[in-house]
Amino acid sequence: MSLNIPNDQALPETGYVRLSTILAVIPISRSSWWAGVKEGRYPRSYKLGRCTFWKAEDVRQLIVEIGESS
Repeated sequence: MSLNIPNDQALPETGYVRLSTILAVIPISRSSWWAGVKEGRYPRSYKLGRCTFWKAEDVRQLIVEIGESS
């Protein structure tokens, strides 16, 4: 899997990000992402009202792990 290099505006160092931001960096489909979350391959999500978010730190760690396995 080839990853887009995250820049400061695409993926913040800390905080929470929406799925659209993650998919701009990790090129997979929404359904593949959700399947990976369900299986535990991808970070768990957090709900705030009706919105779903992920910790930016968890997504950055996933990117590091994907890079190491390539």
